[in-house]
Amino acid sequence: MIFAELFLFLIVILIAAEVFTNALEHLGEKLGISEGVTGSLFAAVGTALPETSVPLLALMAGTSDAHLNEEIGVGAILGAPLMLSTLSISLLAFAVLKNRKVHGHFHPERTGLKRDLDFFIVAFGFATLALFVPHDGVLRYAIGFVMVMIYFFYIMLTLRASKALVADGHATEAESPMFLCRLGLPNYMAVVVAQLLFGLLLLVLGAKGFISGIEGASELLGITPLLLSLLVIPIATELPEKVNSILWVRKGKDTLAFGNITGALVFQGTLLPAIGIMLTPWAPQKEVFAGVVITLLGVLWLRWMVSRGQLCVWHVWVNGLFYLAYLAFVLS
Repeated sequence: MIFAELFLFLIVILIAAEVFTNALEHLGEKLGISEGVTGSLFAAVGTALPETSVPLLALMAGTSDAHLNEEIGVGAILGAPLMLSTLSISLLAFAVLKNRKVHGHFHPERTGLKRDLDFFIVAFGFATLALFVPHDGVLRYAIGFVMVMIYFFYIMLTLRASKALVADGHATEAESPMFLCRLGLPNYMAVVVAQLLFGLLLLVLGAKGFISGIEGASELLGITPLLLSLLVIPIATELPEKVNSILWVRKGKDTLAFGNITGALVFQGTLLPAIGIMLTPWAPQKEVFAGVVITLLGVLWLRWMVSRGQLCVWHVWVNGLFYLAYLAFVLS
């Protein structure tokens, strides 16, 4: 029964992703913005909102067990970047393997991709440092404030770069008509926004249903709340919603595909860890510290490959191997 439920909600998520990405492409085209802004800001933040609620609710309105709330909160905060930097990225290789082969290349707009990765590395470096800072000191709050400001600075730079990228041919372009327009509605901004909100709502409902099924399955496995939030919850929240990236990369829209993931990385690697640093013990437990190290290794590997000028299909499989290494470590 649980697996039938998971399959049903997975179908809902796939449909929602098609509706959402279709509307988002038209929104970016109407606003005249670059694919980098559409992917790294609009798509990344929009699809990251549902899973953002998990640690926030756990820390601010969770159970009466404060320790349990903190474990779920910390695990969900760090599990999202871990999933994005390893497993989510590696799935793009499988999506294009048939057409591009193992030694084929991805072609995202490199300036925006490097900016996303650089901002994440700096911000997550602060989050790593905070693991070893006493919880009762003012330094924790200072680090949290810096991380919040990093994200706002990132938004400013991304928006500022948009005009030049559009002039260079990196404007967001919609390949197919909007689904609502096929029903006879005009291609007005209000219709685009309506389909966008409908797709996002459907995505949230599908992800929430998927979470329920995953949580039921995790109880059968008998894993701890911390591992549940580090491993299971991100699979339920992050992975299905990154179907957007798979759809885009299969269409050759590599900038949108990578921006959706790396933009979410910046969002989930700055604002949420800042909250965790200030509201939880944020201690270097074995599972937590290993997750932080693997996340940084995955992003540093990707950044190194991008700096070399060519990003091959097999390169992102290394990110997937990092995730498998983490699983082997924490489950051993």
